[in-house]
Amino acid sequence: MKRWLGLLLRLGLPWAAGLASVGVVGLGVVLTGAFNTTASTPHAAPIAWVTHLTMTNAVKRNATQLSNPPAFTPADVLDGARTYDANCGVCHGGPGVARAPWVGGMTPSPPFLLDASRNWTSKELFWIVRYGVRMTGMPAWDQTLSEHDVWNLVAFLKALPNMSAADYARATAAQPAPAGSGLARTP
Repeated sequence: MKRWLGLLLRLGLPWAAGLASVGVVGLGVVLTGAFNTTASTPHAAPIAWVTHLTMTNAVKRNATQLSNPPAFTPADVLDGARTYDANCGVCHGGPGVARAPWVGGMTPSPPFLLDASRNWTSKELFWIVRYGVRMTGMPAWDQTLSEHDVWNLVAFLKALPNMSAADYARATAAQPAPAGSGLARTP
């Protein structure tokens, strides 16, 4: 018993002291405001890496809880394109459509989604759109879009890599925003 206590003291105390030091430094950063919280300044590389990796792993873990998506139809893609244009395009842009100029003042900057379906599964895209991403400006659309609307957005995102600017313009031209979308479309 005495031997184990000695070993614990030799190994445990340095670790405990190290953790306490990290905690004190972290508390100092919080209390002094030393962390730059301005949206116009990009995150330091380690912070960007940690937050993105955390988000990616959380989405992958949580999306496994979802049922498989429905089979997508061309009508779903069209409805998703209209919902995207009304709610998402201002931040993420689209084929032949630039993002709003003020998006450059967001940290992190919203990604272009032209290849999102190559990086995320349908269930992962659904999770991101439905529940949003904290501290990114990406809202949770579960308050304003139905599950059906979100699946239609996913259908659109899956079709997006093969969509030309002309295809996108035709799909979104002078069409009203679908029922339940958060914003009205103005031609």
